[in-house]
Amino acid sequence: MKNHITKIVTFAILITTLISCKVSKDIETPKDAFPENFRNASVSSDTASIGDVEWKNFYTQKDIVKLIDSAIARNNDLQIAAKNIEIAQYRFTQSKWGNIPQVNLAVNASSSNPSDNSFTGRNLNQALGQKHINDYSAGATLSWEADIWGKIKNQKKGAFAEYLQSEEVKKALQTNIVANVSSGYYNLLMLDAQLDIARQNLRLNDSTTNIIKLKYDAGQTTSLAIQQSEAQKLNSAQLIPLLEQNIAIQENALSVLTGSFPSAKERTTTLSAIEIKNNNTVGIPSSLVSRRPDVKSAELELKIANANVGITKADLYPTLRITAQAGVNSFETSTWFTIPASLFGTVAGGLTQPLLNNKRLKTQYNIALAEREKAVLNFRQSVLIAVGEVADALVVTEKLQQQETFLQQKVKTLQQAIKNANLLFKNGMAEYLEVLTAQANLLQSELELADIKRQQLTANTELYRALGGGWK
Repeated sequence: MKNHITKIVTFAILITTLISCKVSKDIETPKDAFPENFRNASVSSDTASIGDVEWKNFYTQKDIVKLIDSAIARNNDLQIAAKNIEIAQYRFTQSKWGNIPQVNLAVNASSSNPSDNSFTGRNLNQALGQKHINDYSAGATLSWEADIWGKIKNQKKGAFAEYLQSEEVKKALQTNIVANVSSGYYNLLMLDAQLDIARQNLRLNDSTTNIIKLKYDAGQTTSLAIQQSEAQKLNSAQLIPLLEQNIAIQENALSVLTGSFPSAKERTTTLSAIEIKNNNTVGIPSSLVSRRPDVKSAELELKIANANVGITKADLYPTLRITAQAGVNSFETSTWFTIPASLFGTVAGGLTQPLLNNKRLKTQYNIALAEREKAVLNFRQSVLIAVGEVADALVVTEKLQQQETFLQQKVKTLQQAIKNANLLFKNGMAEYLEVLTAQANLLQSELELADIKRQQLTANTELYRALGGGWK
């Protein structure tokens, strides 16, 4: 029996070696999906990019680092993604056993009582002098499918790509969380700065109102001036609870991102103390496939689709399967394990070609081809989105810098205008409306300047995220 098994296995391996071929040709990642350079970026062949920088080196504020560390460790979405990676790893490990024969151990006992009028019953009574027959067997069964058309190999490739894709999903989620935490922190600093501006403006309104009241007592102005000054002061006062509300809401949002219950967030710096870096090193577009997790995931989706095409194509061809069974068998327990008399064995091998279900298998193959074409389009679309986001972030960072320059000049001009208006008003050379208008304009401009600073910091974060930074 051993010789028979060896011959059949050798025959199967020989067939596999001789006729094994790749029944489908994989589609490679389209190289023309990438432009040569990003719009609004200086033309360069340098592949270096800020997207390669680890987030702990990109963000230098210890408060942001602390928040991001907490988010990565405790964010529930990231923990779910980690579990998905674990599940995908189990599936890939299981796929490695596709070429290993299946071996099962079985122990059976049965008793049959045939009819006295049946052929078996009459012969049983004559041969053994009894009306029932027992059967005891113990043995192992082996089943092995030869991977002639690369079906099992493609199953392994698809499972590995799915495992890698689950890791890219986690990376993409982390890049978004890193960007959201940092943007939320910058927004918190902006709200702090605007709150200080509102309080300073309120004190300035108080001073102006007091001067107008003195002039009213001296008969140099009317009660209308006092009323309008009071209204201007209330307008500044109204901003304070609104900003305090927005600060609490932003702190709550950061708490959710970092996996904790709503609480106040520590700030050891101010918006004005943060230096805005000009991070314009973006590299070349084709490097996005190695940096951006969503682009890499789309590339892996194409590999999964290639594997599925190979699997469904292999289903259309004959399957070579080898089966073997060996053990001990007896109709009496006393001689069940008598060696070699109770030994038995069977070996079989055969090719199976689908016939009636060929139409269904052909449909599955056509669907797999269409899914692969869709995967190519999805990859191209993911590249378009990625390149567009980088281009947007580049132009935003450039134009925000220009806006900040003009706005800083405007604030300086209005601050000087406030001083001049107050001096002229005290000396009776300006109307109170000029003072109030100058104060209102300064308040609005200072609030806008704080927002511009926040937008610049957020734009740098967005450029970093768009280039695939934040997951390392």
